[in-house]
Amino acid sequence: MDRGMLERDHELGRLATAAREAADGAGSVALVHGEAGIGKSSLVKAMSAVLPPHARILVGACDDLATGRPLGPFRDLVGGAEGVGEELAKALQGAGDRHRVYDALRSELTTAPLPVVLVVEDVHWADEASLDALRFLVRRMERLPAVLVLTYRDDELGREHPLRQLLGQVSRTGRVHRLALPRLSRGAVGRMSRAEGLDPAQVYAVTSGNPFFVAEVLAAGNAGGVPPTVVDAVLARLRGLDAEARDALEQLAVLPSAVEHRLAEALLPDALTVLATGEQHGLLSVTPERVVFRHELIRRAIADSLPAARRITLNREVLRALVASPGADPSRIVHHAAQAGDEEAIARFGPVAAADASRTGAHREAAAQLRLVLRDRQRYGAAELATLLEQFAVESYTIADSAAAVAAQREAVALRRSLGDTRALGADLRWLSRIHWWAGDADEAQQAAQEAIVVLEGAQDERLLALALSNTAQLHMLSERHAEAVEFGLRAIALARATDDAAILSHALNNVGCARWRTDDPRGRAQLEEALQVALGAGEVEHACRAYANLIWNLLERLEYAEADRYFAPALELADRAEHLGFLSYLQVELAMRRFAAADWDEAERYAELAVHDHVPGRCPALTVLGRVRIRRGAQGGDELLTEAWEMAVRTRELQRTGAVAAARAEAAWLRGDVEAVIEASLEVYEQACLLESPSHRGELGYWLTRAGHPVPPDDSGHPYALQSAGQWHAAAAAWRGVGCPYEEAAALAQSPDADDKLGALARLDALGAEPLARQVRAELRTLGVRRIPRGPLAATRDNPAGLTERQLQVLRLMVEGLTNPQIADRLVVSVRTVDHHVSAVLEKLGAPSRGEATVRARELGLT
Repeated sequence: MDRGMLERDHELGRLATAAREAADGAGSVALVHGEAGIGKSSLVKAMSAVLPPHARILVGACDDLATGRPLGPFRDLVGGAEGVGEELAKALQGAGDRHRVYDALRSELTTAPLPVVLVVEDVHWADEASLDALRFLVRRMERLPAVLVLTYRDDELGREHPLRQLLGQVSRTGRVHRLALPRLSRGAVGRMSRAEGLDPAQVYAVTSGNPFFVAEVLAAGNAGGVPPTVVDAVLARLRGLDAEARDALEQLAVLPSAVEHRLAEALLPDALTVLATGEQHGLLSVTPERVVFRHELIRRAIADSLPAARRITLNREVLRALVASPGADPSRIVHHAAQAGDEEAIARFGPVAAADASRTGAHREAAAQLRLVLRDRQRYGAAELATLLEQFAVESYTIADSAAAVAAQREAVALRRSLGDTRALGADLRWLSRIHWWAGDADEAQQAAQEAIVVLEGAQDERLLALALSNTAQLHMLSERHAEAVEFGLRAIALARATDDAAILSHALNNVGCARWRTDDPRGRAQLEEALQVALGAGEVEHACRAYANLIWNLLERLEYAEADRYFAPALELADRAEHLGFLSYLQVELAMRRFAAADWDEAERYAELAVHDHVPGRCPALTVLGRVRIRRGAQGGDELLTEAWEMAVRTRELQRTGAVAAARAEAAWLRGDVEAVIEASLEVYEQACLLESPSHRGELGYWLTRAGHPVPPDDSGHPYALQSAGQWHAAAAAWRGVGCPYEEAAALAQSPDADDKLGALARLDALGAEPLARQVRAELRTLGVRRIPRGPLAATRDNPAGLTERQLQVLRLMVEGLTNPQIADRLVVSVRTVDHHVSAVLEKLGAPSRGEATVRARELGLT
């Protein structure tokens, strides 16, 4: 039997086993992936024959719409052959309360008969709301009596594809089955071709073993002839039909989704007859609920063969039928309006589709709908256009498209200014300030914030003024201008209390609390705790998450790690439960910082990589952690990551960003022996830290300047780095040990002139895998005349003679398996750029100019 067929049987067996285990409460996720036509849908259809007889299969599909239907694959479940419960049907009908949808989905997967196999096909086309729902399920699948099967085309996933984050999350679950479907071999294609009287070599040349392509060529072949392309094979079958059937199939082909019978009957004069013809010729699949092409590639072959004018006409027919159909999905209407060039319909239904998408959490789709609407701006009056631009700015901000958000909000501000609407102008200026801050533009954020207050002070709206004041307080707090932050924050607190607005009150308390805490005002932490309690009491999840994030950040900065640990669990649980992905990502960055401090570098990398594609406020510290881990381990790519982080930090003008990156760059320079670069990286930011009275950044940057021979004033803060600068190595080492920072403890001991201290430090550094600093300590010991210097972790060297780190070994083994860098990134849940750095380091350490030679070398060394 052909290898591809054997592997399909094997994969079906794995799915059957997963279903039996799910019935016992051990749920899992199955990823079925491969190129178009490889047999993903066929595998799904074959599942019913191998699953336990009582298993329930629910199947939904994502559509190749210009902007996906929000929650499309889950809406498909309603009215399907298996049917779903009333709870899920009602939740999806409203779809405004996504938490209700999530709870209903979870309930559906625990409803008898069990196990439930939920299949979502073509997830590479999934809308954002569907991806969010899948993220919710993935985090819980191990505790559900169900199997979640996701099919997707792995050859269509670029580096920034939205599906990558979900696949990364799946990779971190304990129970995941990867079903990569292979092509048919030459031998299998040959046997199938000879049975049909076709030339095996020609058939394989046309199809390359793709099962769908093979089937189409064989179905179209006659007397030994082979069509030159698969498209020709499909069109050859179409030409064998009568004109009425061809017209009907062409009409259906412009619909990139399953077609419900009601719509098919509205579009086709004799629907049942032509559908039967298409089904008999193997082009359509007809169920009691809907009709769909047997494969998406058939639909595309027909649609792509149509002249443009014919496609426009057919899309207009679909648009007419959808508009006349009560309850039609607005995103489908807009898709066909765009294909038909009907700007009037886009203007009418686009805002509705955007609002529907935003309400369900599909912000990427909402932004796309509004982008379509805004193509024809002259259609709208100034006030209506400003509203649309504001909506587009918010959606773009939500999906981290900062450039689009800033441009749209600036245009909205200009329109509000021309209209003389002070209240709306003030609100827009406040939003513009916020968007600029997320984009990393501190100066623009401050300018917009200041104008917002000036405008709103004359607008007679205390709530909006309170929000603008609190926004300005936040910017001052983040810029370490503590007195100004407290001044504006107290005004905001008074107005928030007067208007009984818990959200603004929590926001303002947060800003004042942070500012006071950083100046050692005892009221600071108490106000930050109050901000948390106010938000939790009012159900303001975003503000509660922000309070948690700021509590943790301040505790980490103050080296109060045990205290910070108390907040991580409830904070992460809240962000996870509420699906607040922005704050969940930010909290994971803080967890990366915490694990870095504990020298748990693998975990630090893992958490930092989760946020490396986030907004600037999260991406900058994530890159800093990743860069520092590589620097301390002696891995490649650390300097490049820190350079990128520095460019971001400088634009924010925030010491909390620039201080951390400057210290990391100074450490990197010191470890490579570049004293001048240490001073260059540290001095300017050190002076700013002194000016702003920041003991943590002043202490660390002052330490690096001292090491480089640059004098700094005495620092009596008691910070461990200040102790090191003063030559109090033992006291510093004890302080680092007390807060749980083993690398810093070893580095402090290593400064001692005593050989025994250095030997103790060396042992700790070797245990941590801190090769660059360990190498420096060995050189210092040789200078002191110590003859018996430990050679390092010998056992590890024997096991890994190439000197690869644990992560580099993982990358190497995946390289040996033949995975590409994007595939390795998917497997390890890291960015492709990170994998690029690891691969370069592996090739360098193995002395291999290519991946092929690295594989040979790895096998020679027994590293596979």
